Amino acid sequence: MIKQLFNQYLHYKFSELSEQIPHKPSLQIEGRLVRMVGMTLEVVGTYAPIGSRCQVLSKNEPPIEAEVVGFNDDRLYLMPIGKIHGLEPNARVVPVSGGIKVGVSASMLGRIIDGAGNPLDDKGPISFDKRVSLNGDKINPLHRAPIQEPLDVGIKTINGLLTLGKGQRVGLLAGTGVGKSVLLGMMTRFTDAEVVVVGLVGERGREVNDFVRNNLGEDGLKRSVVVATPADDPPLMRLHGAMLATSVAEYFRDQGKNVLLLMDSLTRFAQAQREIALAVGEPPASKGYPPSVFAKLPQLVERAGNGASHSGSITAIYTVLAEGDDQNDPVVDSARGVLDGHILLSRQIADSGRYPAIDIEASISRVMIDVVPQQQNKLARRFKQLYSTYQQNQDLISIGAYRKGTDAAIDEAIEKHPQLSHFLSQSIDESFSVKESLSSLESALS
Repeated sequence: MIKQLFNQYLHYKFSELSEQIPHKPSLQIEGRLVRMVGMTLEVVGTYAPIGSRCQVLSKNEPPIEAEVVGFNDDRLYLMPIGKIHGLEPNARVVPVSGGIKVGVSASMLGRIIDGAGNPLDDKGPISFDKRVSLNGDKINPLHRAPIQEPLDVGIKTINGLLTLGKGQRVGLLAGTGVGKSVLLGMMTRFTDAEVVVVGLVGERGREVNDFVRNNLGEDGLKRSVVVATPADDPPLMRLHGAMLATSVAEYFRDQGKNVLLLMDSLTRFAQAQREIALAVGEPPASKGYPPSVFAKLPQLVERAGNGASHSGSITAIYTVLAEGDDQNDPVVDSARGVLDGHILLSRQIADSGRYPAIDIEASISRVMIDVVPQQQNKLARRFKQLYSTYQQNQDLISIGAYRKGTDAAIDEAIEKHPQLSHFLSQSIDESFSVKESLSSLESALS
């Protein structure tokens, strides 16, 4: 009995003394930098989970932020987020508590930011309403609202023949120099989406400036948020740029807005992940791309789309660079499998002088049948049949080997070809609504 009372007294006194301590210092285990190869930092002596942040502290340089991307036994592999000049052997490495979160708010409209959310436009700091995860929150696919309404993008070829629905994810497949950025700029200016989020991932710095000044324009920027992570940014920052653009789009979607997310490009995102994966020792699988690349693509793409009922939508257009115009490139092939359609820009059509250089035979919108009237679907099929018939017999027609009257379908295709070509052409400053595009389509086939 006396022993029990004594133990209770000790417990009481210990609790009383604990409450008198102003704060309990938490133990922090620091590590040290022991090896650096390329952009990979190897650290021993500390613990941190995958995806967490650490600060690398050198004596005469400001702290450098890095993210844990892998580990092996007692070694952590870190990838820097910013510049790494001034790092020295045995630099202190301090884990940073808390997950990766980014600030978002409506005041981001009209602003240009980097992959960390810092402004690049010299317009002062941005005030944030809340902080959200850079990785987003997974949505139950059964809770997503169905895609039922068309989205006007201002391009009559897309509105008429490849109609996009609000919440659709589409790939814009293109080689270099075929008008990809110009087409994105036209969509940004002409779309009826309430908010436009542009992610420029891994592009040249000059192209970022040109897109903002020339393709986007002052009016387009007013309702847009531009996230720019140029090619000279570390690979981790390029990854974060794509993820931040998606997080910003999710913020506006959750407010009930219809958002158009334009990401240029999905291939640069895949290349950034390839750099990181190869640096930490992951073996290449398909043309130099490790397996983690093909796991990352659907994780990013699936965040777009419709939210739950009574919320907004994210209609996403991802450009995919076909290196050497190879449509069987692993990233191109993987993107086609995870997206709800694709629009192919043809170099041959661009070289012929027709813009936008959309190859309607090789392009498809998988939700068009659900978002437009049956009459428009019939007109689109009829248009493609006539256009394809002419293309298949173009060599015979060009050299005069085809004789009129041989085939009624070819005769009709030849007769209507000038009208079909006119419908597929559009200048950079022209805009066609869905209704005007349908009217123009009917005129081309009448």
